[in-house]
This record gives sequence, C-alpha cells and structure tokens, in this order.
Amino acid sequence: MLKGVGVSNGIVIGKVVRFAQKPMTVTQRTVTDTDAEKRRFGNAVGEFCVRTSALAKRMDTSAADGQILRGYIAMVNDPYLTEHVDKMIDGGATAEMAIESACDGFIRLFTDSADELVRHRAADIEDIKRRMLEILLGVEHVDLSDLPKNTVLVTNELTPSMTVGLESSGVRGIIAEKGGRTSHAAIIARSLGIPTVLGVSGAFEKLSDGEKVALDGETGEIYTDKEAGFKRLQEKEKTSKQDKQELFASFFGRSSLTADGEKIKLLANIDSPRDIDALLKNDAEGVGLFRTEGFFLDRGVLPSEDEQTKAYRAVAEAMQGKEVVIRTLDVGGDKKIPTVRSENEDNPFLGLRAIRYSIKNQGLFRTQLRAVLRASAFGNISLMIPLVTRVDELIYVKNLLNRLKSELDSEGIAYDKSIKVGVMIETPAAAAIADILARNADFFSIGTNDLIGYTMAVDRGNANVSYLYSAYEPAVLRQIRHIVRVAAEQGIKCSLCGEMAADERFLPLLLSFGLKELSVSPQNVLPLRARLSTLEMSRCNEIANDVMKLERARRVEHYLAEV
Repeated sequence: MLKGVGVSNGIVIGKVVRFAQKPMTVTQRTVTDTDAEKRRFGNAVGEFCVRTSALAKRMDTSAADGQILRGYIAMVNDPYLTEHVDKMIDGGATAEMAIESACDGFIRLFTDSADELVRHRAADIEDIKRRMLEILLGVEHVDLSDLPKNTVLVTNELTPSMTVGLESSGVRGIIAEKGGRTSHAAIIARSLGIPTVLGVSGAFEKLSDGEKVALDGETGEIYTDKEAGFKRLQEKEKTSKQDKQELFASFFGRSSLTADGEKIKLLANIDSPRDIDALLKNDAEGVGLFRTEGFFLDRGVLPSEDEQTKAYRAVAEAMQGKEVVIRTLDVGGDKKIPTVRSENEDNPFLGLRAIRYSIKNQGLFRTQLRAVLRASAFGNISLMIPLVTRVDELIYVKNLLNRLKSELDSEGIAYDKSIKVGVMIETPAAAAIADILARNADFFSIGTNDLIGYTMAVDRGNANVSYLYSAYEPAVLRQIRHIVRVAAEQGIKCSLCGEMAADERFLPLLLSFGLKELSVSPQNVLPLRARLSTLEMSRCNEIANDVMKLERARRVEHYLAEV
C-alpha cells in the first residue's frame, strides 16, 4: 500500500499513466546586447499572458475557476520579479537565466515558510518558471487532456496548468509525490471532483504504466490489484456513489438537528467566491469563515477596494440573507505578501501577524474594511478579527470602523450600519480575557488550529515536537469549554471553525460544551448533518463528563475512538 494526503474525496479504480515534467536546461552564456535580451524577455512575458489567459478561459468552462491562472499573469508582471530580471540581464545574464533566478528566489521564500498555505505557493512559482522557460527555449507545453479513459495520472507534482482540460479527459484519479490540501492544484482537483491523493512519496518509482490501482481520495490509501486492500476499495467504490447520493437526497434542505431535536447551525469555511457553488451544492447554512488571504498572497499587485467589494458582495448575495463572516487579513510573520516588503522575524508565529499586521499596515486595513462595509449593503455580513490577544485591538478596529462609516456616509455609499464585529479566540490570552472581550464583541469564533498550537506552545510543522499538537490534550479541551461557557454567560453566540469542527469524534464533546454553530469545509456539511441526527444530548453529556475526567491526551483519544 502507498499512503498520501487525500485532498479530493472519492474512490477510483483505473490504470496508471505516469507523467514526469522533463527538466529544463538553461544554457549559461553571456549577453552583449542587453536591450535585445530585455525585449526578448518582454515578448516572452506577453506570450505567457496570452497563453495563460486562454488556459484560464478553458478552466472557466469547467467547474474550476480560471482566477487561479489569472493570478499567474499578475505574478509574472510583479515589479520585484521584473526588476530582478532586468538587473540580471544588465549584468550579462540571458532571459532564461534571469527568470530562473528570480523565480527561484520566490520559491525559496515560500518553501521556507512555516505556513502550509504559503509553502504550497512555491509550486505555483515553479509552474510559472517552467512555462516561461518553455516559451524562451521553444519547448512545446504538454497537454494532458487527451489521456485514455480510466486513467489514474501519476506525477511528481501536480500544478494548476496541468489540470486544465482534465475534467473532460480520461483522467479519473490523480496521484502526486508532492503537494497538500491547501495547494492550488488540490483546490482545482476538488472543484473538478477528481479523487486525488498528494504527498505520496516514491509513487512514480513504485507504480508502473498500465498497472491497475485503486485510490481513496479521502483516506489517501492506494493499492495495486496485487494487494488485498484493492478488493476492499473496489467494493467500497461500488457503494460509495449510491451512498453519497442517498446522503445528499435525505439531508439536503433539512435543519441540522440532533436525534432529540437540538438545533445546530452548520456553516462553511471558504477562501474565495469560487467556492459559492460548493456552498450551495452542500447546503451550507451560511459562511462561518471567509478567509481573505488569497486576495493578497496570490497576485502581483494588491487588490483594490472595488475588487474586494465585488468578491465579498458575490458571496453575500449568493447566501441570500444567510450570515457571511468575513475574517480580516490573517497574514504577516511567516505568511508574507509578495508585494509588501516586510522584515524577517526569528519567531514569526509570535510576531507581526493577523490583526497586529493590519494595525501596522493601516492603508491595507482601511481598504479592506471599507470593502467589507460596502459589501454589507448587499447581504448579511459580519466582520471577524483574527489573533486578538487584548481588548485594545478590538476597540481599535471598532473605532476605525466608525471613522470609515462616517467617510461612507459623506460619500453617500450604503452599508449595514449595525454590522456585527466578532473576534477569533485562538490564543490563551484571548481565552483568559474572554469575559472582557465578550462585553465588547458581538460574537466569538474559536479557531482551534492556532489555539492548539499556542496553548501547547508547539509548532506542528516541527517534527521534533509535532506529537504535542493534539486537540485531545486536556488543556485544549478545557480552554474550549471555558470560552463557550463565557460566551453563553455574556449572551453572545460562539462558533468553532478549526479542523476539529469537522472531526466527528469531537462532535459529542462540542455539543455538550454548548456550541450551537460549527463551520467546516463545504463538503463536510452534509456528512456532519447526518452524524448529528444520530446523537442525543443526554449521551453527549455523558461522554463529555467522562472525557473531562481523563488526565492524558492518549486516553481521551482512545475513549472517543471507542464511543
């Protein structure tokens, strides 16, 4: 068996077709006519933009969104990149050598990040570099849309440009040696509904062309037809489609209720307007977390107020009155915006990030807040502030909002005058002053991913201590219970939007703690609704009482696995 990270659900049986990107060889030579070489580079950029625009249009005709590839156009025109290229050509380098060097600089920057989302952007830059070199070297770009039926594509690394046309090709499943859930390729694979497993070490070497394999895009398991697990997945595949259809048919349009009638709201986490279809298809009851970082990380220029307003408005209108919680920019420290110069920090997770970054970069922040306010005129929008550690940060945002409201009033621009402002509780500091924050905030949202890391003082990307990163830790569970209780006492609503929300093992605990709202990936809404329908609050309370008496994370994990 091979094992990787399942990034797009579904089970597939098919035949392996291996595809490896051929290495691009850049000849080292000295340029004498630098102006001619710069023109050559400029022509290549122009050709790249034309080709990429065409690919984006092809992607738009499928379930995917071509905006990801349009972001490539902005990146290749990024002033930092073009300045680097010009300087290298002035120094005697060829256009090929210069673009390779410039892209490699970005790749190193992204690869060294502690943030998974940022690390995966390195694959995008690698994709841009390859396609620019293809143009400069006269190499034909390989189109994978003509692969035979029932193909399981096996490659070193899946890139967004490789996925164009796959929805109409014979590709039924994808296996790649690199990549993860937050990569753009994974996002596109999910939108196309192609079961995909990434991060499969040695897949290219261990699998052969024409070999029959079964892959599970949820568990990340891969079996050849010579292994016992192959038949199990084969049987599972036969029933999975029918089971999924029955699940959607029976729970779509229904309220999210426990077996004894307790009402829970199941919201969805999204990254951009391209997730609207997934929201509607999976019957999300609103948007509990609209991450806005993608607007800033995936482009060569900062997004304008109008661009942001348009994106936020599109989601609000699609939700038709259901709440849309927009989180302000959560970058800084390890998650750098390419177009904004920032200092390196020794410990970025404890540095200038999230609300701290926004307060220091007030121009960016004002633009985003104005966009959120303007979009609020078109739906039920709320604003959420990330990584709050002191009430001063919340008060600062509310005061700034009031000033921006006055600006909009003077300009005659409509907005929701009673827009709600909440905070993400994701640090022990915020948990400790939850009562103070609750008196100044309209709602809480618990971000368990960071809360676990900060509570346990652990970097989950550090292999030496990653074992400490666990939602089963009593310290974490007690923090969550405390936050929910304080919110209830102060009369404000509280939701939970980290990975923990979608883990069905924790569902009885969260319900017993008093959580009434969970925000998960769109594809998890209906399965979670189905699971809710089997739970009774009395049993949830029994489970929670037992768990909270346990002193060790391992025992909590074992207990929840048993029940």
